[in-house]
Amino acid sequence: MGAGKTASAGRKTRAPLQVRLLGRMAVVRDGDEVALPASRKVRALLAHLACSATEVSRSRLCELLWDGPDDPRGELRWCLSKLRSVLDDADHSRVVTKGDTVALDLADCFVDVTELTRTMHAGVEKLPTESLRELVPLFAGEFADGLETDRNPQFANWLGAQRRLFRTWHASALEQLAARVSDESPADSLEHLERWLQIMPFEERAHRLLLVTLVRCGRIQEGEDHLAATIRLFESEGLDWLPIREAWRGARSQAHQEARPVIAVAAPTEGPHIDSPVEPAPMLAVPESVATRRASICVMPFTERTAEGFVRGGLADGLTEDIITRLAKLRVLFVIARGSVYALGERNIPPEEAGRLLNVEYVASGTVRRHGDRVIVTAELSEARVARIVWVEEFTCKIDDALTIFDEVGNRIVASIAEEIEATERNRAILKSPGSLNAWEAYHRGLWHMYRFNGDDNARAAHFFQMALKQDRTFARAHACLSFTHFQNAFLHRTAARNTEIARAFDTAGESLVADDRDPAAHWAMGRALWLRGELDESLVELERSLVLSPNFALGHYTRGFVQCQSGDPRMAIESTDYSRHLSPFDPLQFAMLATRAIALLRLGEYEDAAEWAIKAAARPNAHIHILGIAVNCLAAAGRFEEASQFMARARKASPGYNLQEFLASFRLEPEAAKLFRTNAGRIGFG
Repeated sequence: MGAGKTASAGRKTRAPLQVRLLGRMAVVRDGDEVALPASRKVRALLAHLACSATEVSRSRLCELLWDGPDDPRGELRWCLSKLRSVLDDADHSRVVTKGDTVALDLADCFVDVTELTRTMHAGVEKLPTESLRELVPLFAGEFADGLETDRNPQFANWLGAQRRLFRTWHASALEQLAARVSDESPADSLEHLERWLQIMPFEERAHRLLLVTLVRCGRIQEGEDHLAATIRLFESEGLDWLPIREAWRGARSQAHQEARPVIAVAAPTEGPHIDSPVEPAPMLAVPESVATRRASICVMPFTERTAEGFVRGGLADGLTEDIITRLAKLRVLFVIARGSVYALGERNIPPEEAGRLLNVEYVASGTVRRHGDRVIVTAELSEARVARIVWVEEFTCKIDDALTIFDEVGNRIVASIAEEIEATERNRAILKSPGSLNAWEAYHRGLWHMYRFNGDDNARAAHFFQMALKQDRTFARAHACLSFTHFQNAFLHRTAARNTEIARAFDTAGESLVADDRDPAAHWAMGRALWLRGELDESLVELERSLVLSPNFALGHYTRGFVQCQSGDPRMAIESTDYSRHLSPFDPLQFAMLATRAIALLRLGEYEDAAEWAIKAAARPNAHIHILGIAVNCLAAAGRFEEASQFMARARKASPGYNLQEFLASFRLEPEAAKLFRTNAGRIGFG
């Protein structure tokens, strides 16, 4: 990456043409600045095409840049001719028109926004410090500074979005650089923090870090002055300044502790003299009362897209409130309350800036628009600090069904947000040193291992869940997942102490309920533990309770289907597992959802369909040994004996000696279903 960035800097000096869109727009050819046409439309066209990764249709450009001229395509041709005079030369025709499309070929040029976009998408945290120092000056000012086209709201919206994006990226780069240079050069760190506050004056984290750094530098009076000015600024906007004041007090208190004289500890006369100073904290560490346990999210008010622009209210507000409520019911995320996000929405604070103001990791936002007889909902989840889109999805329903369907859309959005955040946090935790994990990170490191469904990873998962619980005994989800590791040992890993593992699964599920009786995962864990104990009716009661608490809890729907497919209503099992897959289409337990459907179809006598679903389940990369056993039985029932034998061979290669008795010992099949499995196994020698 460092070498790549050096090459980028070299490309800037060697490029025959440089296009600068950050700060004052400029085009430089061989070191000399080219005069840009005075026309705002030409400059707007340059900015939009330079940022477009693909060709843009002429109709789209006319819609974006012209509002009502008699001949917009004629004006577009005139603007393109002016753009050619700036960008083209004898060897290169950089304005490329092909049919109805327009694009810029700037492959041999240096374009500041292109370089920044490439780097930020790769991850600013991966850049070496020196490369980061070279990157920051590229943020020379506001995107397309001075360019305004108030007469066309579509272009104004696009321009505003670009400015917010590059402002957020600039802040992320400054935050990274300030943290990296804090130890060797606190003065440089302060300079970067001050520049961060210039572009985002209401960024709470930047104020807190600046105050901490001023204390470390011994510049107490400057800190007091900055705090007083910040309080006045926040009060003028109706924002809460108390966390900033608490950070200031905490930093001063910590500095006072560190400033105490070193105490010499008396040592034996024959031993060495021992000094025990207080260990200094990292320069930019903001004091926190407890280790972070939950990811935080704000759901900004959805807006309705109309011909007049974006408006609030109606269906959009109702959907926003549903999403906030349902996310909170999951009990695994810290969800900012409705009042705070609506207050920012009233002031038209963009989602990215709202996320930074509220100091959350994730921001959800979206739009509602009507198109003919349909309503289209677009939802988006992004990481607040780096402005990276994590997930985006579009949902469509008929207007006549909107009120009913919106309930379903809300469930889908909430389940998707929770799934994407969990995946992001898992992947982040696995990259950290195990000894540095807080409770939240240890929990997600455990999830990463838990979903691999083998003995070694299951043991590691239990270790990380226990690590999380050592830091926070009230962490209900960690208790619930620790219970699931004991469930795996009893259900899957052929442990000699099966009864002990069942008892541990039950006990740890009970601890989860004690920690938080309103967490759906706690009741899910208890439902699975009761199923292991053979208490099937009680198991279903707990699983139903998990769904009452959170109707979009996908694991609750799946596990209800898992219980029903073996000894209850197979049609209800299919309905439950289908809904769980609908809510969570990329769930790590997708293989189990598919296999549950296969067992239900087998009990219904739909053998061919059962075989197909079992094959799909076994094709999943983390499918465990019992999934292969289900495929063996379903294929045998369908008369596909050769394929059944192949799956049997796979199962026995993975686990020598694996047979039907081991399979049946793990499940709770009602007598007729067990008889059916024995019959099918006997047909291919899987006894």
